[in-house]
Amino acid sequence: MSGLVREFGATVRRLREARGWSQEQLAEYAGLNRSYVGEVERGSAIASIVTVDKLARAFQVPIEHLLTPSSDASGIAVLARAAFVDPPSAS
Repeated sequence: MSGLVREFGATVRRLREARGWSQEQLAEYAGLNRSYVGEVERGSAIASIVTVDKLARAFQVPIEHLLTPSSDASGIAVLARAAFVDPPSAS
């Protein structure tokens, strides 16, 4: 897979872990399958724009925060804290 796909997956994982969520919780909040979330995080699945939107909504961050490569782990932590509110309800 491309570097973009791997970096996107790593960003999703860092945000999820910063929130203290399991893959199952993220999948529930985003309306996705848990195994698919794992594939996205590993970079073995290419997320569609609809999936990116679902993940951004679950994290309550703009889509561009998931698509902008961040080698700075503290940047992810700041983003996770700044946007952290109660998790979205599963629809």
